[in-house]
Amino acid sequence: MATMLALRAHQGAEALVLDEVPVPEPGPLDVVVKVASAGLAPGIVRLLRMGALKHLPTTLGHEAAGVISAVGRDVTGHAVGDRVRVHPLLNCRECDYCRTDRDMMCAQQAMIGHAAFGDAPMPLYEQYHDGGLAEYVRVPHWLIDSLPDSVGFDVAAKIQDLANAVRALKCADLPERATLVVTAATGTMGTATVKLAEHFGVARLILVGRDTDRLHRVAGLSGGIPASVVALGELPENWSTDGSLTRRLRELAPEGAHAVIDFIPEGPALGQTMAGLATGGTLVHMGGNATPLALPAIALMMNCWRFVATRAYTRQDATDVLRLLAAGTLTADELITHRFPLTEALKAMDAIQQRVDDPMWMTVINP
Repeated sequence: MATMLALRAHQGAEALVLDEVPVPEPGPLDVVVKVASAGLAPGIVRLLRMGALKHLPTTLGHEAAGVISAVGRDVTGHAVGDRVRVHPLLNCRECDYCRTDRDMMCAQQAMIGHAAFGDAPMPLYEQYHDGGLAEYVRVPHWLIDSLPDSVGFDVAAKIQDLANAVRALKCADLPERATLVVTAATGTMGTATVKLAEHFGVARLILVGRDTDRLHRVAGLSGGIPASVVALGELPENWSTDGSLTRRLRELAPEGAHAVIDFIPEGPALGQTMAGLATGGTLVHMGGNATPLALPAIALMMNCWRFVATRAYTRQDATDVLRLLAAGTLTADELITHRFPLTEALKAMDAIQQRVDDPMWMTVINP
């Protein structure tokens, strides 16, 4: 039996391992992709500790692109040799959410090589939980997106993050010439949001992160949109309790920002950035922050603020990104700052956790 190398998580162990496992064979409705590029995300270790990976052992990796190496007997429309991207979101495809461009709300939603989001039965996740941080990945044929010739495999593997940014920007419901705050702006989805801002009519950006130099580098991705930066590391030591972040945002935008897109996974910045909104503004949260929102409901009511949360993107969002890339309207190659071979996946995971290099925006594994 042919074997391959795969980055795996095992029951009861926080450490990831590189294993030799069998190369997957396609079922009747499956496609097997020879992986050319797979995205690496730091949050997977956190999810593993939380118990969000429901089927272990499993091969990790929810972002993958490559070339079809085998197709099931009942598959049409795809052929060996096709350049493709794997869409990682498993859904029932039949409920109201799935049929109305809200598939991230499906009770069965889970992600290949990643986590499950609910407690409903998830037959697809049971069958397709192994992901793309491997030499090959098996997926149902309906999760395959064809790639335009102009889109490289590395960028294709990171369409997940670009599509998440598209979803967040759509949820923000921005007016023309909007002022937009982006938090965790030096992270993967923060950089994607900055890169896409010009496609959503943003006229001014305020970027929030830990380090001034890194924020200024991200500002260079904005396509010429003026960008101010707020480094948390330069705020007063007690900023988390004295409202310094809100005051700084108000200094930069006295009338308030039209929207905040928040990717910070913990801490008080969520409430303080929301307090920097203009009347009628929207905060979109996609960071998984467990810290309670330190604002009374009356503050939201009196300021007509909206709090919108989304845990993922939709298939249409990914299609929108592919369309922009195919047209050349969007280029994203500069977002890929680090590449590692699969044999160095553990080293790469450690690097992305520690953020030892600068900048480190999007990281891919090339098996």
